[in-house]
Amino acid sequence: MTIPFNKQLDFTYGVADQVSPLIRRVVAKNPSAFTFHGTGTYIVGQGKIAVIDPGPDIAGHVDALAKAVDGEEVTHIVITHTHIDHSPAAKHLKALTGAETYGFGPHGGGRGGEKVEEGGDWDFMPDHRIEDGDMIAGAGWTLEAVHTPGHTSNHLCFGLREEDALFSGDHVMGWSTTIVSPPDGNMADYMASLDKLRARDDKRYYPTHGAPIEKPDAFVRALAAHRRQREQQIERCLADGVHTIPAMVERMYAEIDQRLHRAAGRSVLAHLIHMVETERAACDGEPSPDTAFRLPNR
Repeated sequence: MTIPFNKQLDFTYGVADQVSPLIRRVVAKNPSAFTFHGTGTYIVGQGKIAVIDPGPDIAGHVDALAKAVDGEEVTHIVITHTHIDHSPAAKHLKALTGAETYGFGPHGGGRGGEKVEEGGDWDFMPDHRIEDGDMIAGAGWTLEAVHTPGHTSNHLCFGLREEDALFSGDHVMGWSTTIVSPPDGNMADYMASLDKLRARDDKRYYPTHGAPIEKPDAFVRALAAHRRQREQQIERCLADGVHTIPAMVERMYAEIDQRLHRAAGRSVLAHLIHMVETERAACDGEPSPDTAFRLPNR
């Protein structure tokens, strides 16, 4: 199943675009191979508002947010997860507005781990820790927390009840697949979280990077199918005597920029950990980037 990626996005850096009756978006100028055009910070409501994912520690972006909310009261600063393109600007927005922060918890759920992708915001601690099903309510808007571990253990999506919409953070992005990088990233959790989202009836997703996703159920089904296909590719690699992650990446990701191969290797490792746990692959000792893998009973 082909994933219907959308790599078109109409925006101007630093400008608050009205993307729905209740939602505005300001895109930070931090484009990269992992952030697409940059972090999309969402402003929810009018007058008394919530800000979702204030973004990276970039003065120009913080200034743009301050301008966008001028004359309004920020009542909640909401964090989907603690990568450095999502949460560091929260401290600046809090200092400017007095609003408190809401999130699942610190980076890595207290486990620590290797810093990969955009890196972890190890300094962030929410003022209010929220869990799956918790509600955050404001003037004319209601956000429901949906715990979606996988990309990170502390990842939350947020359902906007008034518009049947979901802020999907990095769990589901319209322009690219999501990196799942151990030890904090977990492929079994990621797949279960995709199933969890499919059980909902959200009509539109607003990812932190890229354009809205207009048919989320079909999109999430395609993402799950893609992950299953990757595991089938890994099984074929093992059957053909390709036993190491670097060699699998060279074969499986031959069509993508080699600068992304390290990140691809992290997702392959996540798949292999999941496959070892479910006895579809085997190795000696704990799975790692340097491990030699094999099919079971070989």
